[in-house]
Amino acid sequence: MTAPIGRRSLLRAAGIGGVAAAATTAGTGLALTHDTASAATVPGAGGAAAAPDAAPAPAPAPAFHGPHQAAVLRGAAPATIMLALDVTATDKAGLTDLFRTLTARAAFLTAGGLPDQAGVSGPPTDSGTLGPEVAADNLTVTLGVGSTLFDDRFGLAARKPAGLFPMPVFANDDLDQAQCHGDLSLQLSADHSDTVLHALRDIMRSVRGAAQIRWRVDGFVSPPRPSGTPRNHFGFKDGIASPDVADPAQMSRLVWVDPAKNPAWAVGGSYLSVRLIRMLTEFWDRVSLGEQENMFGRRRGSGAPLSGHTEADAPDYSNDAVGETIPLTSHIRLANPRTAATDGSRILRRGYNYDRGVDPNGNLDMGLIFTCYQQDVKRQFETVQNRLSGEPLDDYISPFGGGYFLVLPGVSSGSDFFGSALVA
Repeated sequence: MTAPIGRRSLLRAAGIGGVAAAATTAGTGLALTHDTASAATVPGAGGAAAAPDAAPAPAPAPAFHGPHQAAVLRGAAPATIMLALDVTATDKAGLTDLFRTLTARAAFLTAGGLPDQAGVSGPPTDSGTLGPEVAADNLTVTLGVGSTLFDDRFGLAARKPAGLFPMPVFANDDLDQAQCHGDLSLQLSADHSDTVLHALRDIMRSVRGAAQIRWRVDGFVSPPRPSGTPRNHFGFKDGIASPDVADPAQMSRLVWVDPAKNPAWAVGGSYLSVRLIRMLTEFWDRVSLGEQENMFGRRRGSGAPLSGHTEADAPDYSNDAVGETIPLTSHIRLANPRTAATDGSRILRRGYNYDRGVDPNGNLDMGLIFTCYQQDVKRQFETVQNRLSGEPLDDYISPFGGGYFLVLPGVSSGSDFFGSALVA
């Protein structure tokens, strides 16, 4: 078997910034396969794997109004924009108006319809990029709050949940602080890219003067090739299973915030971890297929674990204690050991590919927008991070941004708005 080419020397030659000097001794948060999210093979674990002939697009988006934000309950949409906002409003009244405006625009855009008509001399109220009538296109608008929103600007410090804090720097990170954190997270997802771009323009025009973009990454979910779960830029199937969003018990245990440990305004919400991860594809492409599969613990073609035949097969760790079939250092084995003790660290995972062209040195800039919802970031996402510490995949990725947010509860009715209980 051919050994992987050393990343550090290649990165120095290619000139990929500070990544070359980064240590490769910590978890990545990449979660390229399903195993950080899949059910452990223990009684009552739940979380059945997706069928191999799963459709490329998720089910239609749930209604905008409800106890939870719709995107948490919907699978990854084909097109997405993930961004963070800095609030430029200067007081609580301004923040409240911002939340009301975001709610009004989200309600209209997710329902679709005819935009308001402009006055005779005024500019159009809509960009027109979707034509004269706005198509809903299964759009979801997902809003979260970051820990920085609870400083002294808006008088909210006493309402900050203990589980909301800045994303730390992990040892394999090469973070650009300009692409980290934010007062708010905003994700726009739909069936087509023009829909999310239209929504972005509409919302940012509406909130001008109250918020501005801190960072933004556009993503997509590839269609299945040839069938089953879509693939990431490393060619492996990405996102084979997750906790069942239709199972209230699983969602209450793993996804929705715990009412006993969080303020009342947060109940119905979920903690969101976002990791922007560059995938060093040009170096990955020089590694033998056998080595790639050992790093993942899965077959690239079928998505099956090295101990199985289909992507839906559970890895057989019980008959492979020393890792002869699935290496002990493989991604799937570290991410989810599939034991009763590790079942509580499962996450509701959503991943999106991104492609940002080339960097200033002419290297391909592509990777993964990794997002996951969970009840407790430390118990779930960071526990998985620690298990992934030092995995072989570290040599082929570079996390550079993201943050932690609390996705707000849903908007209950037409008279309600995002964050209403927070600013009450």
